[in-house]
Amino acid sequence: MLQIRPIRDLRNTNEISEICHKNQEPIFITKNGYGDLVIMSIETYERQLALLEVYKKLIEAETQIAEGVELIDGKEVFQKLRSKYARK
Repeated sequence: MLQIRPIRDLRNTNEISEICHKNQEPIFITKNGYGDLVIMSIETYERQLALLEVYKKLIEAETQIAEGVELIDGKEVFQKLRSKYARK
């Protein structure tokens, strides 16, 4: 559920921290009725960064497909990776 809190609620840092960790979503902080800050746990932040990286790679792959870059068979790729990194 979307959390919107006034800036005065930042006085109670323990409560804000608990909400961030419990809900695993950002809290939007307002100042004078307007959006001002976004606060989130480190775990949520890292998850958001990871998702952005995945989306970036998907866009890159779709662009390559649209440009006609030759595709590589998935089985072949995993086979090469296993042979390269498999314990001997």
